[in-house]
Amino acid sequence: MIFIRVWRFITLMLAAFSLSLSMTHLLELPQRMQFDQQLWVRVTVIENIYKLFGTVGAVFEMAAILTAIILVFLIRKHGSTFYWTFGGAMLLAIAFVSWIIFIAPMNAEFAKWLTFPIPSNWMQYRDRWEYAHAANALIKIMGLSFLVISVLVKTTEERDLMRNTLLDRAVLRSQR
Repeated sequence: MIFIRVWRFITLMLAAFSLSLSMTHLLELPQRMQFDQQLWVRVTVIENIYKLFGTVGAVFEMAAILTAIILVFLIRKHGSTFYWTFGGAMLLAIAFVSWIIFIAPMNAEFAKWLTFPIPSNWMQYRDRWEYAHAANALIKIMGLSFLVISVLVKTTEERDLMRNTLLDRAVLRSQR
């Protein structure tokens, strides 16, 4: 039981770390959409202010997904807690798949901009990249929320079980 609690804590922390990186993109979105081409390309592509997001962030993201999937297996017989945890794990995985489909191709395109001219339709690339990051943040918010709800459901179920056990004992004592 303690192992599962520790594993759950690690899963929640990794999911929160992964979400924190996505929240950065979400919170920066309104301001970044006002950047002109020169500023946006300079900070995003040339200076690559998100460089660590691809290394450290990737570790957080993959570790969050893997620990959540293992947690699903560990609590597979825990009723509604299982379903909330499963939902949270799936949402984290969906966020990663959406990153692969929508963001990774944009990152590959931006890498070309270091040696080739920036296309005239650069805003389409920017919009797709920025909005995909925002959508990822929202998916991860839901994923982390499901994982937190799984803890709250478990706590409530344990409390109800404890209360019912104590009531049953009290009833048995009163019947003696």
